Amino acid sequence: MLLGRISQLVFRRSLHVTQKLSSNMTIDGNTILAESLKKQGVEYVFGIVGIPVIETALAFQSAGLKYIGMRNEQAACYAAQAAGYLTGKPGVCLAVSGPGLLHCIGGMANAQVNCWPLLVIAGSCPEDHEGIGGFQEWPQVESSRLYCKYAARPPSPRLIPQHVEKAVRLAAAGRPGVSYLDMPGTLLMAEVEEEKVPLEYYSAAPVELAHAAPAQVWRAAELLRAARRPLLVLGKGAAYARAELQLTQLVNDTKLPFLPTPMGKGVVSDESEYCVSTARTQALLKADVIVLLGARLNWMLHFGQPPRFAPDVKVIQVDINPEEFHNSVKSEVAVHSDIKPFVEALAQNLSKSKFSLDPATNEWWQSLKQKQKANTEFVEAQAANTSVPLNYYAVFKTVQQNIPKDSIIVSEGANTMDIGRGLLLNNKPRHRLDAGTFGTMGVGPGFAVAAAMWCRDYAPGKRVICVEGDSAFGFSGMEIETMFRYKLPVIIVIVNNNGIYNGFNKEMMADIQSSGDVAQCTPPTALSGEVRYEKMMEMFGETGHLCRTVEDIKAALKKALEETEKPSIINILIDPQSSRKPQTFNWLTESKL
Repeated sequence: MLLGRISQLVFRRSLHVTQKLSSNMTIDGNTILAESLKKQGVEYVFGIVGIPVIETALAFQSAGLKYIGMRNEQAACYAAQAAGYLTGKPGVCLAVSGPGLLHCIGGMANAQVNCWPLLVIAGSCPEDHEGIGGFQEWPQVESSRLYCKYAARPPSPRLIPQHVEKAVRLAAAGRPGVSYLDMPGTLLMAEVEEEKVPLEYYSAAPVELAHAAPAQVWRAAELLRAARRPLLVLGKGAAYARAELQLTQLVNDTKLPFLPTPMGKGVVSDESEYCVSTARTQALLKADVIVLLGARLNWMLHFGQPPRFAPDVKVIQVDINPEEFHNSVKSEVAVHSDIKPFVEALAQNLSKSKFSLDPATNEWWQSLKQKQKANTEFVEAQAANTSVPLNYYAVFKTVQQNIPKDSIIVSEGANTMDIGRGLLLNNKPRHRLDAGTFGTMGVGPGFAVAAAMWCRDYAPGKRVICVEGDSAFGFSGMEIETMFRYKLPVIIVIVNNNGIYNGFNKEMMADIQSSGDVAQCTPPTALSGEVRYEKMMEMFGETGHLCRTVEDIKAALKKALEETEKPSIINILIDPQSSRKPQTFNWLTESKL
């Protein structure tokens, strides 16, 4: 019956479009919405259909939008925001009413905190059923406002184009974020005279880049010239700003040490001789002048405060959003500007005085190199230990050596993401997608779907490597079916330690659980031992890869890279007690209350 219903809807949709084109009389809300999105440059829609948005998705496809049906609304929301980050144009998440939209809330919050452009569109209860217990009735606009820059319900089909234009524009303008449009079933099905619908509603010209005031550039340059221990910090805002060419030139000319944030990796290559990621703690603690480019002094950078930073450090903060200035510490120079023009102006100013550090003789560089050497030696020693069960370092070194250098790395998990950040390198911008500022788990498969779609359209042959902790994979693992359905060759690498942070081997877990009530004895961080996640491939008539040794990993990656139209799962069993290098400080700066 469902197939018949879908067939009827497809027929009605094609018949309606044909009549619309031939008679030029009426047009329905679904078609208006679809055509409006198309005219605003939207490319990708990720979602799950049901009442009242089945015909909406069909209308999207008829208009030429790419619709990717997901298995969970949260994953669809993650995919849409990743598409927005990669393309610079909001991705769309389509959801059903009530619970469908509420499942999107986590994804909306993630995009808003992460500053990625996203447009969520949800069907909602018919307007004439509101207030009397309609199907999946919920105050959707009100529920969304906390997570959005813009949330609205168009009051009539005729005004849909106006609201679509505003929603797309606000999601991408300034600091990117989320827009929400509420679409009652009655609005989507309503028909109006086509000549009264402004489908050609204007598409505003791109906002000109904001340039820094010359006096601010001069002050920043003077601070750098006077600094004894300068440091550049490159955030994902620099990646989103497409400032990679200007920043690479600045770093190469000045030889300033730079530290990327997790998703700032690749703006300047991780393999640059001026990258000091391997001396991160030392660089932050000892720097006397820091140039903050598209990054925020939040928990990820320890708020810019002691003991992780020098108490007298001077911060040059460059951001498109002036509300970000002075949030945790007072910046010496707060520059309201896009990253690209600021870096160009700063480079010109510094070149006039021939400013450049000499890594061979500069004391600051010498101290950083000494710390880099010590940390690198520790990591190499850990990675050289290939005894079974493997540790994280041996796994990541092997993965890094056996994947293409230009791969997009999707990463999530606790130790998996944190340790992998240092060993899985990025040489291109916007090629790392992870849990981000909000620290959201479950983003990986959705991000990977979006990245693989982007690769298919914009970078054929580029590979997406989705590196997951076993706990993180459990959030959205069924998106493997989505990858099969859309022939996406995502390589899923599961680093399986039987737990959250760490777990226990099967024998120890059996002993623990035999000691009393299972719900009281099972450690909260523990998962089942040696789960065979790779066997999910058998649901699709394929074979996954179980790895225990370095040679197993090499063989599995070689086989997976040969696949061009289907995903792969590589399940790597590691020592459940494996952990990261001991930290000088706790990874999360503690509260001073």
